[in-house]
Amino acid sequence: MTLPHRLDPLLRPQSIAIVGASDRVGQPGNEILVNLYKGEFTGAIYPVNPGRETAGGIACHPSLRSLPEVPDLVVFTVADQRLEACLDEAIALGVPAAAVFSALQLEDDGKPSLSQRVRDKAADAGMLLHGGNCMGFYNFVDRVWVSGFDTREHAHKGGVVLLSQSGAGMSGVLDCEERLDFSFAASTGQELCLAVEDYLDFALDQPQTRVVGLFLETSRHPERLIAALEKARRRAIPVVAIKVGKTELAAQLAVSHSGALAGSDTSYQAVFEAYGVQRVDDMSELATALILFSRTPPLGEGALVTLHDSGGERQLAIDLAGQLAVPLAKLAPETVERLEQFLDPGLPPVNPLDAWGSGGADAPTNMTACFTALLQDPGAALGAVVHDRAPGGGIYPAYLDYLRAAREATGKPVCLVANHQGSGSGPQVLAATREGIPVVDGLRVFLVGVRCLLAYRDFQAHTHDPPPAPVADEVVERWRRYLGDAQWVPEIKAAELLRDFGISVIEGIAIDGAGQLLDLAADITYPVVLKTASPGIAHKSDVGGVAVDLRNPQQLGDAYTRMAQQLGPQALVAPMVTGAGMEMILGIFRDAQFGPMVVMGMGGIYAEAVQDVIVLRPPFSAGQARTSLDGLHLRALLDGGRGQPQLALERFCEMAARLSVMAVTLADHLVEVDINPVRLMEDDCVGLDALVVPHPAAGLAPE
Repeated sequence: MTLPHRLDPLLRPQSIAIVGASDRVGQPGNEILVNLYKGEFTGAIYPVNPGRETAGGIACHPSLRSLPEVPDLVVFTVADQRLEACLDEAIALGVPAAAVFSALQLEDDGKPSLSQRVRDKAADAGMLLHGGNCMGFYNFVDRVWVSGFDTREHAHKGGVVLLSQSGAGMSGVLDCEERLDFSFAASTGQELCLAVEDYLDFALDQPQTRVVGLFLETSRHPERLIAALEKARRRAIPVVAIKVGKTELAAQLAVSHSGALAGSDTSYQAVFEAYGVQRVDDMSELATALILFSRTPPLGEGALVTLHDSGGERQLAIDLAGQLAVPLAKLAPETVERLEQFLDPGLPPVNPLDAWGSGGADAPTNMTACFTALLQDPGAALGAVVHDRAPGGGIYPAYLDYLRAAREATGKPVCLVANHQGSGSGPQVLAATREGIPVVDGLRVFLVGVRCLLAYRDFQAHTHDPPPAPVADEVVERWRRYLGDAQWVPEIKAAELLRDFGISVIEGIAIDGAGQLLDLAADITYPVVLKTASPGIAHKSDVGGVAVDLRNPQQLGDAYTRMAQQLGPQALVAPMVTGAGMEMILGIFRDAQFGPMVVMGMGGIYAEAVQDVIVLRPPFSAGQARTSLDGLHLRALLDGGRGQPQLALERFCEMAARLSVMAVTLADHLVEVDINPVRLMEDDCVGLDALVVPHPAAGLAPE
């Protein structure tokens, strides 16, 4: 059942007026009419053009005011010089929705610009405005094709949604990929009033939506994007995204290591991971992932099995799967025994499997048996026959026989994959794909698609434990008051803040002169660390503000004298943490779009040199943190081995989870937090240095 949606006047109109309608082939005013006819729009169509008697075989009206009714949707195909007056007329009539394709640019335009004036007028009127500078939208289910550009034939049913902030990002897949049957597609352009988040919300409410593809340049409404992705997660609708613009944040604006390590792209990645969005890098990968999600049932447990007719291409599959981190099923002994019955001597019974051998008349029968045996293995979640195309880009019927027989015997998803496309798609390709046997061109893009399928399956199966419980209200209010008044947070107060949120940070003693040091030196336990506590110094080691492994009062006094002369008398004395372990980093930075984010990874003095960190959207559980650690390049170092101790990873992940609670709780009061290094040891985990940057950070400048 299709439920009402606030975008219905735009996307499901009962009547459409085309201002600037024309019979000139290739003009937007003509292409709109062509597409409405081609899409078999069932509502009323009103061409509006005072200079024409008819357009598209329908009588033209001289103005919107002359129409017999107020249309649900007005499509403007006039020059930008005339658009504002036409928009004023539509608003005066109370038209609820409009679409603009043009760029809304005028020579010698004033301020505000035409685009801003159009935005403001539509917003003030509560008008649903699509565009501008876009290629329109297609609601295939409701037969509403509102685009000024040609497209291919489309079915009136399908489950694929494609939303793109790039016009070519929509048409490059929509117009060219016949293996996909779409239900809805939109090019959102300038997003003057409605943005990609609004169309995503609409698409997720449609019962036929099976998978959504996104081409994102940015999110203009991050809170709406989060809400829509949460809806997709609840409704088990996979989302596949290209996110372009992988640029780093301006590092000079970041005070902490955590802020400097985080790029603008990492926050998007954190949001995607939090909601199971599968990320791809180009249009071919996007199209392939959409084909696989739309044409294959949900996967069971296990990994990929593949059948080949070439030893070299089998090895290529192994290499690419390793590069792309796509798991290949390890065959059970009974599967190996079964395969040995069909394989020629010298062919190993392994996955991926080259089963061709010497070929011959029995080859198709043997290949069918081998592929069925592979797919029957308990470790197989899905299978692919990887064979090249026939001459002319066709498919040998025997290939589909392997696939159908194995699918019928096991009920598991199957695909036909060509290492290279060849000379075209062909009717066999489309028929097999629509039968539920996706035919995919390119082994690499296929493996990327499989990685998306498996990752989404695992995301759905994963139990998302709740984050740690919040701290007491009185503790939160006390620190909100403190941070609200603070321009600079001394390290001793930063450590106190973190400990109040259950985050283990070393406890030091503040001193402000040689006399205090003298009283302290005889009573403390050595070795110790001496650090400057002068306001404004964020990275102490960079300016000689840290002295370590001080073993007696004389060494401590000498180090303090040198440090005080150079950096001032304020200092901090803390116990020296010794023992084998690794230096990690934990931190918070504030993303301009998505708010607080948590950084975790390899730390110490090499944090920015190594840049091996991951970013998570808070709050999260220790279990989610533990899973995310697998994304570190140096992850293996945390598991011990070769005489190194097993480290207390659970303690580190619990610390990260508690920091994530603090990030959300104090979101309006913090810009950055840095716990670097965090000393991760066999049985403990403790922060050795703490930096807290309050909001606003007007009094702090990095050294």
